[in-house]
Amino acid sequence: MSPSLRDTPADTPPAFPRWQDMTTPELAALPKESVAVMVVGAIEQHGAHLPLSTDLDIGEGLLASALEHLPAGFPLVQLPSMAVGASDEHLSFPGTLSHSPELAIATLEAHGDAVARAGFRRLVWLNSHGGNKAVMDLAALRLRRRHGLLVVKAHYTRMPLPEGLPEATLPAEELRHGLHGGALETALMRHLAPGKVRLEQLASPVSRGQAMADEGQLLGPEGEASFAWMAEDLHPEGVVGKAGLGTAELGRRLVDHYAGRIARILQETRTMRLERPHGGP
Repeated sequence: MSPSLRDTPADTPPAFPRWQDMTTPELAALPKESVAVMVVGAIEQHGAHLPLSTDLDIGEGLLASALEHLPAGFPLVQLPSMAVGASDEHLSFPGTLSHSPELAIATLEAHGDAVARAGFRRLVWLNSHGGNKAVMDLAALRLRRRHGLLVVKAHYTRMPLPEGLPEATLPAEELRHGLHGGALETALMRHLAPGKVRLEQLASPVSRGQAMADEGQLLGPEGEASFAWMAEDLHPEGVVGKAGLGTAELGRRLVDHYAGRIARILQETRTMRLERPHGGP
């Protein structure tokens, strides 16, 4: 991960300034075509092998890596991460922090309001927690209507895998059913924050969704006919998937791949034609 901007000498402008490190005049002087980007994460249980900070660590790590793919001089400002998201499905487990959906939406909107007040018109939310998707959709639409903001919602879990990745390395079945604390998140954490992974606690709890699919059911936790689930509905331990498949080498390959796509999303956000909503501001 990139070194903290707090370590950057005061007379050396950072390539991609952080909102909170700037003075008001410095922020006001940034090009108004700058893209504002914010990680939307979560602090929640990830079983015995991953820390509560997993989603936040992954989001911030992917953004730091994505910035390395951007050309010099790209106009961008980094907002403070939204560390706590909407994690109601994990509240049965100690350590989980969660905003109510209403508060999560209001918090996202408040950040968007601030971006608009500062004169910027492009905002990217980089999401690293599945439970944030619904609140992001609602908040983004409200900001679009209220301010004419272009709000882009980027979810790394919806991105395709790297081309040429062997099926045995990250099987489609694992990607579908190991959706919390499985091989994907474990691999990313073993690359981004290896010291936080408890390797002696790696396990392979089978998801209820996997069992339902094996029985030929259309109904499942995710997919065409999904049900609202608490983490313990998938497995009593609150995590599922073959964490042992999540190697550091797989994590390195995934981070580089996702970072390239995120950088491309940031660039496309910068060049996308922006129209004002009919009847909007």
